[in-house]
Amino acid sequence: MAVTYDRIYADEDGESHFETVEVALKEVDYAPPADPVYLSELEAATKVGVLMVSPGPAGDWHPTPVTQYLVVVSGEAEITVSDGEKRRFKPGQVFLTADKTGKGHYSENVSSEPLVLMVIHLPD
Repeated sequence: MAVTYDRIYADEDGESHFETVEVALKEVDYAPPADPVYLSELEAATKVGVLMVSPGPAGDWHPTPVTQYLVVVSGEAEITVSDGEKRRFKPGQVFLTADKTGKGHYSENVSSEPLVLMVIHLPD
């Protein structure tokens, strides 16, 4: 069993791209006596928080300040990478920004409500 998420990364020329990452899940007894669940390998995180973005563009092109998972809680984000590809992320979707160098990406809240994201920073 597996799930996927989208990763934004920079290549050696500083151009950003999307990549779909597949995460394997294994059945485990995570919280006995509850029934077994499916779980991925756990990763270390350094900080967790909530980010809110007003409708419209979130500034200009920018690299991510830190490698981070973002989970859309409400609203809808459209992210454009420097190779021209765009993807939209709706509530419940996860993406990872790892483009800490180069041109970065362009972010926009394409909904009429605030975009709320759970932010999970990963260690360098």
